[in-house]
Amino acid sequence: MANEAYPCPCDIGHRLEYGGLGREVQVEHIKAYVTKSPVDAGKAVIVIQDIFGWQLPNTRYIADMISGNGYTEISAILKYLKQQCHAQKIGIVGFCWGGTAVHHLMMKYSEFRAGVSVYGIVKDSEDIYNLKNPTLFIFAENDVVIPLKDVSLLTQKLKEHCKVEYQIKTFSGQTHGFVHRKREDCSPADKPYIDEARRNLIEWLNKYM
Repeated sequence: MANEAYPCPCDIGHRLEYGGLGREVQVEHIKAYVTKSPVDAGKAVIVIQDIFGWQLPNTRYIADMISGNGYTEISAILKYLKQQCHAQKIGIVGFCWGGTAVHHLMMKYSEFRAGVSVYGIVKDSEDIYNLKNPTLFIFAENDVVIPLKDVSLLTQKLKEHCKVEYQIKTFSGQTHGFVHRKREDCSPADKPYIDEARRNLIEWLNKYM
């Protein structure tokens, strides 16, 4: 575990020993990890990784978790999802840097039926509330990267201006990276929060896709 007094934003937690259930593919100039649901439900989720990249076992673990709940997941492009995975409904999930990207993309592309931004840095701009479709924001109370005042700013902006469904959840006592960078068995006190956040992620996708 990294020293939390001087953290790289996502360098907090554990690197999982996990091989993955999916496969690597080449989509034009992009390399990606694809894991498919055992049931073809016509739905897909794009997972945007943190700064450690798409090959991080933790990201693949989350991708496989999502696909096990009825979604095809791929870190690639909409065209591939629609043509090769036959996805009719597409959602997007991101962690840290990827969480910030999700927030941006949910304001730009109506193709994404649902979004989940997990500890994405909040930018102080006038259009942070202009979401096109339902978005869930997950934050950690003790995140040294994202102060609670930034979460309060986002909450205020969305409450005043947002015209679609959204939810902001801040998990007590947790730190940056807790959803995908901590093992479930790392601490009995942390496990309920890790499980709840992952369950909330899946429930949001199920509700709006």
